Amino acid sequence: MRDLFLFLLILAADRITKVIVPHYMDLYQSIPVIPSFFNLTYVRNAGGAFGMLSGWDSPARRLFFIGASVFAIVLLGYLYRQARRIESTAFRLSLVGLSAGAFGNLYDRAVTGEVVDFLDFFAGPYHWPAFNVADSAITVSAAVLIGLFVTGRAD
Repeated sequence: MRDLFLFLLILAADRITKVIVPHYMDLYQSIPVIPSFFNLTYVRNAGGAFGMLSGWDSPARRLFFIGASVFAIVLLGYLYRQARRIESTAFRLSLVGLSAGAFGNLYDRAVTGEVVDFLDFFAGPYHWPAFNVADSAITVSAAVLIGLFVTGRAD
C-alpha cells in the first residue's frame, strides 16, 4: 500500500506542477526564487534527458520516446515484482520512484509530444538544464539504486 501511495504521490505532484506552470507562466518566463541559484523557468522539452535528440525533427522522435518509456515501465514492473520477494525497502521504493517518473513523462510525451520543465538551477556561469518533478524522481531513485548496488545492499 505504501508503494502505491508513493507512486500516486509522485505522479500527482508531477501532473499538478505540469498543469500549474503553463497556466500561470508564459513560455520561457523565468521567476527568480533564490537569486543566482534557482529560478522557476517554463520551458518545453521535446527531447530526452538534457534535451537529447530535441533537434531530431521527425514524428519518429515521439514514437521513440514513447516506446523507450513503455519499455522502461515494463522492465521496472518486472523488477518490482522480483523485488517484492527481498527485504530491501529502499530497493523497492526506488523502483517505484523510477516508475512514477517514467510514467509522468510518458503521459506528457504521449499527449503533447514534449514535457514541461520548470526547475532551473545554476551557479554563476554553470547552468543545469531545466527539469521537472518526474525527472527529479527518476534521478533520486536511480542514485539510490546505484548506491544500493555499490554498497552491496540491493538484496
